[in-house]
Amino acid sequence: MSRIPQHFIDELIARADVVEVVGSRVPLKKAGHEFKACCPFHDEKTPSFTVSPAKQFYHCFGCGAHGTALGFLMEYDHMSFVDAVEALAEMLGLEVPREGGGPPERSHADLLEVLERAGSFFRSALKDSEAAVDYLRGRGLDGQIAATFGIGYAPRGWDNLIDHLGRDEDTMRRMKVAGLVIEKDGGGAYDRFRDRVMFPIRDGRGRTVGFGGRVLDGSEPKYLNSPETPLFHKGRELYGLYEARKAQRDIPWLMVVEGYMDVVGLSQAGITAAVATLGTATTEEHLRRLFRITERVIFCFDGDRAGRKAAWRALETALPALGEGHRVDFLFLPEGEDPDSLVRQEGSEAFQGRIEAATPLSEFMVAGLGERTDMATVDGRARLAELARPLLARVPEGVYRDLLVDHVARTVGLDAGRLESHIPVTDPRRPGARKPARPGSAAPARRSTLMRDTIALLLAHPGAAARTEVPDALETRDGAGAPLLRELLAVLGEAPGLTTAGVLERWRDRPEHAHLMKLAAAESLTEDEAAATVLADMLKALADRETRQRRADDLLAKAQQGELEAAEKEELRRLLARDGDSS
Repeated sequence: MSRIPQHFIDELIARADVVEVVGSRVPLKKAGHEFKACCPFHDEKTPSFTVSPAKQFYHCFGCGAHGTALGFLMEYDHMSFVDAVEALAEMLGLEVPREGGGPPERSHADLLEVLERAGSFFRSALKDSEAAVDYLRGRGLDGQIAATFGIGYAPRGWDNLIDHLGRDEDTMRRMKVAGLVIEKDGGGAYDRFRDRVMFPIRDGRGRTVGFGGRVLDGSEPKYLNSPETPLFHKGRELYGLYEARKAQRDIPWLMVVEGYMDVVGLSQAGITAAVATLGTATTEEHLRRLFRITERVIFCFDGDRAGRKAAWRALETALPALGEGHRVDFLFLPEGEDPDSLVRQEGSEAFQGRIEAATPLSEFMVAGLGERTDMATVDGRARLAELARPLLARVPEGVYRDLLVDHVARTVGLDAGRLESHIPVTDPRRPGARKPARPGSAAPARRSTLMRDTIALLLAHPGAAARTEVPDALETRDGAGAPLLRELLAVLGEAPGLTTAGVLERWRDRPEHAHLMKLAAAESLTEDEAAATVLADMLKALADRETRQRRADDLLAKAQQGELEAAEKEELRRLLARDGDSS
């Protein structure tokens, strides 16, 4: 799998200006050495959102939002990390390199270009197809909504798109890789999409990465999607997500429906927060993308047996994503109805009422398990608890899991603590599960004030590390935060040009990242010119503590053997009194 090399991330952060990135989306005003604005992430009348050019870091004192230029793009534009890197690189005129065998970025640009040209061709062809226009009108769509979603039409025939885009070798190669044409067994190729209404599938940046086509008659398959390509992955993309984000800045919920027309039809009715999977069940990656944008996801299914079976699969997929304020509900429609037909039949207000009355995951789970047992008997209730155990084990530890355990326990008439004791140990690889501490990876303990202040100083003045020697006593220190401090000093020694933002990006995928972000948000009272001197003093103080701790350990070992002399007892008393509250 290809990945973006770290040296490029470092260069990107070094060349980017967080003031320019944030200022392109939020009006900033100069305030001393920083810039201020009303926070774009929560409602406020008095500006509490600051952007620091020195740190290349933003922070809101109201809601606590903070981060780097990349973090801002991810939060404000709801981008994935990779999309944010590509967007920032584009702003700076840089080409994103790849390592690990992935295709070069230039070929991706070539694919995007040929897909955009194909989309333009399909939109133009729609105007000339009376049958396609009549079909869309018959589904209640107007020209404005068709333009919003870029809907088009692939004409009848085998090579209309090929003739339009060109038959030269390079264009044919790109069309094949992009999934627009199919190779013939005997050589040559033909258009993949023919006589279909075309729905462009857009990524988080609004670029066309694939297509879905719906037939106008009753032939099969009713829907045809682009195949997997370097740009298009069904398990990641969601139809309508880009359009939903464009329609509203703050999205209180997103509803997952089953088809393109459901998304477009709901949007036509004013319900703009619907997305659709692309011929596949909802994946964990889908949910991660959705929960980056909203806190509530609603799955919408037909109320028949097949719909409830699909809903149960969605429930199982959603369990590891619960907690952290995330909420999952289920909306079941009358049999034979889909969102598109129902919203046209009863109107958007009535459909909105259905959304608000959607069934919470907890109720759907317990009801679904209850249908498999006889709740009137002890054996049946025990069976429900047994069925619930592996499901509960997949939920991240926290308040939501505790409440869900309580709900199941009340249903079966069991004490919640006893039910919890029977739940299998959670998978430590699952996001949200408690993980055993790894040597050298723990964040500094809250009581380690000096250690915490030293790391905060390094983040505020990373250039000071290159001008400071590390005392030998710190090289083997094992206290809380010491491995992190050593690693920070080593990284900054090797890369003295890293800014605060550059350091934070180095730790983005590490467990210490959230703690470092909080420390970076704190105001430094040390001037940059004095930072190296202050850092040296703090490192010496930590080293002195380490020396005293080792001496105390030696004396304690002698005390256990009953070998302490009077002077050593007094020395030990002083050492413990001095460093008893420090690390």
